[in-house]
Amino acid sequence: MGPANYKHFTLGIEEEYMVMDPQTRELKSHEQRIVIEGQKVIRDKVKAEMHQAVVEVGTDICPDIDTAYRDVATLRNTIAKIAGDMGLWLGAAGTHPFSHWERQLITDHARYNDIVNELQEAARSNLIFGLHVHVGMESREMAIHIANSARYFLPHVYALSTNSPFWEGRFTGYKSYRTKVFDKFPRTGIPDFFESIEAYDNYIKLLVKTNCIDNAKKIWWDLRVHPFFNTVEFRICDVPMTIDETIAIAALFQAICAKLYKLRTKNLNFIMYQRLLINENKWRAGRYGIDGTMIDFGKESEVNTRVLIYELLEFVDDVVDILGSRHAISFVHKILENGTGADRQLAVFKETNSLVSVADYIHDSFLQT
Repeated sequence: MGPANYKHFTLGIEEEYMVMDPQTRELKSHEQRIVIEGQKVIRDKVKAEMHQAVVEVGTDICPDIDTAYRDVATLRNTIAKIAGDMGLWLGAAGTHPFSHWERQLITDHARYNDIVNELQEAARSNLIFGLHVHVGMESREMAIHIANSARYFLPHVYALSTNSPFWEGRFTGYKSYRTKVFDKFPRTGIPDFFESIEAYDNYIKLLVKTNCIDNAKKIWWDLRVHPFFNTVEFRICDVPMTIDETIAIAALFQAICAKLYKLRTKNLNFIMYQRLLINENKWRAGRYGIDGTMIDFGKESEVNTRVLIYELLEFVDDVVDILGSRHAISFVHKILENGTGADRQLAVFKETNSLVSVADYIHDSFLQT
């Protein structure tokens, strides 16, 4: 291999926002009006989602984390203003604290009709809000190698993003209940290890050939190599409450990819762990967020999750200056200090005993910097 080149680790960030009625704080259908108005200003960077109370936005392909920050901030501000002009509120959390999915309308679109028709109640109840981070790769061969190794770190970053403790008016006992809702879909969760990009592509072809899926977008794993582009897409996280949290998490995913690439260029490989083991850590991250323990498979013992996150920051430390992302990643310390979105939602609930106050807090945090 030639010398390491970090220019191809571009970033693309997608966020899903909730649309709320300012009077009731319930989720509210915007009848795609936000999307129609948004497209006049930011074109295809705003999209409809399966449920009409959801708006999805996506950045351009960003060369670095500072560009991504500006793009996400512009998207949040633009969409919030459009919604505000229509008398609607926006918020970012993995689930709404008390709205019920049965009362929410599905967007009339062939793709969504098709998914609902196939997945039935699993699809209709899938009223959740996620963050997807795409990291550019020099080739799809490198992408599958990095995806295989990066699987190990998914629970660590997921713990930092936990932002969905409530579901339909109940405290679920989880820091991230969103994943529990999404687990009802097929082809979700931590993916398997793939020997090569050919093995991955053959798996997709087999599913298409046997009518399991009609296209590769119906693979909803926590991380996937994009079927057409040279990117790895990280899909495990709840949408974070604030811009700074989103950017810190995106920077961390980018740094993990760059570090694994750096090891590869030196003919060093990160240890591959079985999906079954990584799943144990994912479960703990969803249940306890940053306040529990996870398994250190090297030591074969439980370790405080915060300690493992500090170790992860140390692991990527030698690539963050090359990527120009030290300031963004340093915000992870703030998350460890002030708690995740879930921790802060729970603190508001403990203080007020009111889920309406929690919804207000989610809305008030949307543009916070």
